[in-house]
Amino acid sequence: MEKNKLNIPTETVELPSKGLLYSKESPLFSGKIEMKYMTAKEEDILTNQNYIKSGTVIDRLLQSLIVSNINYNDLLVGDKNAIMVAARILSYGSKYDFNYDGVEQSIDLSALESKPLHPDFAKAVSNEFSYTLPNSGNVITFRLLTHGDENKIEQEIKGLQKINKNITSDVTVRLAHIITSVNGSSEKAEIRDFVNNYFLAKDAREFRKYYNEISPDIDLNVSLTTSEGREEAVDLPISVNFFWPDA
Repeated sequence: MEKNKLNIPTETVELPSKGLLYSKESPLFSGKIEMKYMTAKEEDILTNQNYIKSGTVIDRLLQSLIVSNINYNDLLVGDKNAIMVAARILSYGSKYDFNYDGVEQSIDLSALESKPLHPDFAKAVSNEFSYTLPNSGNVITFRLLTHGDENKIEQEIKGLQKINKNITSDVTVRLAHIITSVNGSSEKAEIRDFVNNYFLAKDAREFRKYYNEISPDIDLNVSLTTSEGREEAVDLPISVNFFWPDA
């Protein structure tokens, strides 16, 4: 007797970037990915102590849930955030209860929307943008970070801290990975020299602001009630019960 074939239901998730910054050869160029519903296998991933200790548990979970044949490292950070929220909704529903400032809060995750695409997206050549620093007048080109880029940055920072535990290089390392050219030069050594020695703090501040404005993402800014009864706009706290609602 032939066994019945069991099918796991899937859903299509829209990416905030609309796929516009990916290579045309990439499945991500469609602006959509297909995800399956969580099974007992994924709950095993969520309780894997090695993944939890290494900080990779969410990425392991998402990689297991994504059905589309994509390179996970190619995902823009904002698109990955949207996939994370979609995974939570598919797995445990849209109601997210948590504590903030001593007050129990409840958020409907399905009400979160993608940020509108910045007008400068139309000027981008693949994943590369141009920006003139307002104070120095230097012209830089830059790219939006992917999951793979974030891993490289983290590893570089860890490597530098092994050499000198007192060193704090998060800002400069990140900028060196984001910037692709300075005044027409794409030499890595020149970019790092510029970041370390010539990037004015007030220009860096304006650039980070522009980078955040242009980055496609899901809008995680929510209004929460404080212990004093005030409404406060903050980025949605992702606590332990985001994927462990019964924790």
